[in-house]
Amino acid sequence: MKTADLIDTHASDLQLVHLPFRAFGLRQSFAGQAQTVKCFEDNTLIRAELEKPGKGRVLVIDAAGSTRVAVMGDMLAALAIENDWAGVVLNGAIRDSVEIDNMNILIFALATSPVKSAKDGHGKVGGKICLGGVDISPQTWIYADRDGVLASSRQLI
Repeated sequence: MKTADLIDTHASDLQLVHLPFRAFGLRQSFAGQAQTVKCFEDNTLIRAELEKPGKGRVLVIDAAGSTRVAVMGDMLAALAIENDWAGVVLNGAIRDSVEIDNMNILIFALATSPVKSAKDGHGKVGGKICLGGVDISPQTWIYADRDGVLASSRQLI
């Protein structure tokens, strides 16, 4: 179901993740429960999560809005596909955007940067993060298409 139709039907159950996202990848939409990561210019924990079975979940990453350093590229996008992650919502930057645009995935990110991230293991997996004015915890339902990203405390479709 398109996000426009979903919010028309379930407006009281949904919040718009209001950030100036750009969409990357071939997929047009995704839906699934969130898994959260909070990090800053370090993608160690992102990789660790994407190496696990996604089971149709959505990886939601608060990279503090940094667009100076990319915390995800084509190798991590390939891991997401291989391990059955529904998609990625990233409050930060990606790299390898041309390659990702040709992959069967949908990633929302703020920008691109050629600069790769640190590998120091700083950050936190799980727990509540706030993106675009919306509190997102593991188990929050994320619905997204090229019109935007929506969050709900319960499964709607």
